[in-house]
Order: sequence, then C-alpha cells, then structure tokens
Amino acid sequence: MEGKGAEYMYHIAIYLYLFCVAVVSIFNEKVRKMWRGEREAVRILRQKVDPNARYVWFHAASLGEFEQGRPIMERLRKEHPEYKILLTFFSPSGYEVRKNYEGADIVCYLPLDTIRNARRFLRAVRPELAFFIKYEFWYNYLHILKHRGVPVYSVSSIFRPGQIFFRWYGWEYGRVLKCFTHFFVQNEVSKELLSTIKINNVTITGDTRFDRVLHIKEQAKQLPIVESFVGNTAAGTTVRCFIAGSSWQPDEDIFMKYFEQHHDWKLIIAPHVIDENHLRHIIGMTKRKVVRYTQTNEAEAKDADILIIDCFGLLSSIYRYGTVAYVGGGFGEGIHNLPEAAVWNVPVFFGPNNRNFQEAQALKACGAGIEIGSYDDFSSQMNRLSASPEELQRLGTLAGEYVVSQAGATKKILSCVGLRRILSLQGIHFIVIRKVISPKLLTKFAHFAKQFGRIW
Repeated sequence: MEGKGAEYMYHIAIYLYLFCVAVVSIFNEKVRKMWRGEREAVRILRQKVDPNARYVWFHAASLGEFEQGRPIMERLRKEHPEYKILLTFFSPSGYEVRKNYEGADIVCYLPLDTIRNARRFLRAVRPELAFFIKYEFWYNYLHILKHRGVPVYSVSSIFRPGQIFFRWYGWEYGRVLKCFTHFFVQNEVSKELLSTIKINNVTITGDTRFDRVLHIKEQAKQLPIVESFVGNTAAGTTVRCFIAGSSWQPDEDIFMKYFEQHHDWKLIIAPHVIDENHLRHIIGMTKRKVVRYTQTNEAEAKDADILIIDCFGLLSSIYRYGTVAYVGGGFGEGIHNLPEAAVWNVPVFFGPNNRNFQEAQALKACGAGIEIGSYDDFSSQMNRLSASPEELQRLGTLAGEYVVSQAGATKKILSCVGLRRILSLQGIHFIVIRKVISPKLLTKFAHFAKQFGRIW
C-alpha cells in the first residue's frame, strides 16, 4: 500500500478538477473549448492515427512549452522522417494557436489524467517515445508509459525547492518522477534537487528556447507594414521604436503613460490577450495616432505613432525592428519569452516577478535586462538609455551575446536520447518486437542488450 495515499488524493483532485471544468465550461468559452477538445481527443486519434506508423509523442501544457519543444520536433522530423509526430496541448491558448502546426502529423488536446483517459489515449496512439516539456508530470500517463516500456524524457525542465516533490509531505507523489527515463534540466540547481530524492538520471542541457529564437532570427519574416511604420524619420529627428511584447494591463499602464509624453519614440504593442475590449482600452489611453496591424496599410502606418499587433504569430519577427524591448507578464504570474526579444540585440525591460526565471537573472547580471517595479523606475531607465545611444547599443550587444552563449540544448538532448539506437536494433524495430513481447520482458531484454552495447 506504499504510495497509495498520494495516489488516491491525486485521483480525487483530478475528478474534482474535471467537475469544475465541466461547470465552468457552461459560462466560459475558453474553458468550453478545452472541455470539448479533451473529450474529442481519443476520437480524433482513432481517426487520424496510422496503425502502421511509428509515433513520437510531444506534450506541451501551453504555447510557451510548445516553443521549448519545437526545436526538438523540427530537428527530429528533419533527421528521422520515418517517424510521425503527435503533439498534444493542455491549454486552449496553446492548442488554438498551434492546432494547424505543420511540424506535427497530429495535433490535439490531452484528455485529463484519469486512468480511463490515459489507457484509451495510449491504446489509440501507441507511442514509441515520449517527450514531456518542462512542468508536465501526469501521474497516470507516466505510470502506464513506464509499464509499457516506453522511454519518456523530461525536456527543458526546471526544479525549485518549493515544489511538492521536495517537501516532506510530497515524497509519495514524488515517486512519479521515477517514471522518467531521463531528465534534461536547465541548470545545476535542478540537478542537485533531484539528487536529494535519489534521482540521478539527469543531464544539464539548458533551455531549448535559445535554439528556437536563434532559428527564428535566421528565418525572420519581412513585414512591410512594420518596416513602413518604423521607417518614417522626420527631418533632423531620429525615430526610435519601443516594442512591447506579450503585454498585460499593468505593463501598459506604465509604458503608455511614458510615451504619451515622449513623442520622439514610436511604439509597437503586441498584447498578450487580443480581445476587442482590451484593444479599445489601449487605444483610449493615448491621443497619439494609433493603427491596428490587420486594419492598416503601409501608407497609413508610415504616419502613425503607435502600431498595435492584433494577430498572432508575428511578435518574434517584430522584435527585430525595435530599439528597446519590453516583455510583459512581470507584474503577474511571471514574464514571458525574454530570449525571443534579446536575440535581436536589444536591451529588455520586464516587471518585478522574475526571480524564478534564470534568463531574467542572467540578463540583469550583465545589465542587458532591466527590471522595473513602477512608472518612476521605467521613466528613469528610459531617460538614461535615451540620453546615451552608446550605452543602449552596448547593452543590446550583451543581450544578443547571452542568447548565443546559451544555445545547443536541442543537439545535446537528441544526442543523449540516441533516437535511432533506442527505436531500432540491427534494423529490427521495437514496434515490431512490442507486438509479440510483453512490455516487462521487452524492458528486461533492453537492459540485457545494453550491457553489450547493442542498443545504447
């Protein structure tokens, strides 16, 4: 009965959550999409899964985790086209944006982690390999995958002392971490924390997001409307552009006030939530000329002061046009994607909730990341940079150099995983073997072969 208490509590919590989602879905469109998507996931898999194909499964909670897994998916697809990719999301904010992602063969929601859902889901797809990105620790899925002998990897994960695994009352639930074949963590602290609960199958690889943003930089889109907007220079005046990405209202309350008084700067805003009421609120905060990306043209944008990005998928390319960047979320649960901005050699502003974000700490340490907690903070720092173009350029260079220095996680992960070696044995694929050999016997066979260097 060891560990059963935590297991029962987990299942109770899952069913309570399921009930709450069902109730809230009646009144909330976003939750309703998630509710329907999770219920339809198995049906979608049964329709789309090729029974003769070999699948690698990637699971991301939302859009941020997807971006961390994307470099691995795309490299795997390039180097191993013989395998198909299943991509699942938990959050509607991830699924709705990336449901048509061409880098995966199937994209769907992940049904909530009940025993029944996990069994039905895994029977439908039968993955040969699974990647769970960052914070994903679903008890039933992981235990069933382990029972079936499917290698499971935690990618770009990061651990902190306050997590339940490292609390005195969380040791039973912490046993779920034993289901992972290997952890690819972002830093030394994570590795040390895992060692305290006797988990040593850990490699420090860093964050795959750095690989992703460098790739984006190489493939960045040309955006004529944005180019026209930033290219309007009055006689004798240098127009500088401030890019606010993934902003929330507390962020906007600060920088909108500043730029209402400093007309020598242009402003591009890409709010985190693209909602008509929110967009109207932003427009109502200024008397300067505002245009919306989807409702303007190059000629009109040229004479505007503020450009609002009211669609998805452009922010990573838009940062290239900035003199200074601001990444939102730091007055809420936490800042969004800092490397996405820093890769373009610009200093980056962000709010005070950044302690648990190591890229923020690193950028602050070199001066390229600027924390602000109030309007006065923001105003003084902006005035400092505005008065010194040399300092602005120096800090931007440091930001770009930091991103480059952190690249390489994707290559390290796939090198350690050894995809072809895990999924095949002298030309005889494991999927064939698994049809005639029990998972437990297969695991023993793999261990035996390992000793002779036949698989790994």
